[in-house]
Amino acid sequence: MKAFVSRAIPPAGLQVLDTATGLEIDYNSHDAGLSKADLIARTGQSEGLLCLLTDTIDAEVLASCPNLKVISNMAVGYNNIDVAEATRRGILVTNTPGVLTDTTADLTWALLLAVARRIGEGERLVRAGEWHGWGPLQLLGGEVNGKTLGIIGMGRIGQAVARRALGFNMKVIYHNRSGLDPALESELKATRVGLDELIAKSDFVSLHAPYTKETHHLINAEKLARMQPTSYLINTARGPLVDEAALVAALKNNRIAGAALDVYEEEPVLYPGLRELDNAVLAPHLGSATHQTRGEMSRLAATNLVMALSGKRPLHPVNPDVLEKK
Repeated sequence: MKAFVSRAIPPAGLQVLDTATGLEIDYNSHDAGLSKADLIARTGQSEGLLCLLTDTIDAEVLASCPNLKVISNMAVGYNNIDVAEATRRGILVTNTPGVLTDTTADLTWALLLAVARRIGEGERLVRAGEWHGWGPLQLLGGEVNGKTLGIIGMGRIGQAVARRALGFNMKVIYHNRSGLDPALESELKATRVGLDELIAKSDFVSLHAPYTKETHHLINAEKLARMQPTSYLINTARGPLVDEAALVAALKNNRIAGAALDVYEEEPVLYPGLRELDNAVLAPHLGSATHQTRGEMSRLAATNLVMALSGKRPLHPVNPDVLEKK
């Protein structure tokens, strides 16, 4: 069978693919995404595709690759893939959950601390040669210890973020479609509340919800207006959860104290004005960016692909109904 790998991935995944029996691999060795036309051309008659969030696998791509049996997404999220259309065509979709939980939670905390303590502003001041020594009013930021952390989306990553909050003696409230097991709530010292209550009471609002039609612009002008003027927004989930136009306006008008973002609506394009805001910490989608985690993601994505193409049930099917129909 043939499979196409759409972008350069860590060696751990390539090793799995290279040692797979009866699998011919075409590999885009460049660390850059392909245009839709090139993606279609390179995938061609392949039965398997290992892709990334930077690849849009829509109905046009699926229709142009008639032999596809498996799409292995090297990511937890899969909103870059038209899963419904893939399911209709009998194409199995897989993802890589679990392996990036702690890494993303760590980055969430790095951003939270950076925006609260104005680390980015301070570093720019030092690098520009404009720091002239300690001052009692210099770059005063927000306290973290003992404050209220509101977590929207209490899956694996949200829970890992909450667990880290225990070390900062924070009050944790969360919003989720379903409540956690009472024992886990007790362990995390977390209380489930409604979304509006969370928005209004949190000193830090951290987003960890999946991106769906229902969560598009979950944080909009109305929600930002409900936040406290001393509060901060952190997004390490998906860019379109936040209405960036509304966020830029809120930050410009000091409606909230700051925002820390690792993801954006139209990556890598930033909404006009966002880059110029001192009260915004902007990271280039680093959530899973450690050697260990990205290596494990690539290994898992490759393993899913090989297992599915060899007729075995992959470790993480997104649309298992496809398997049941075969």
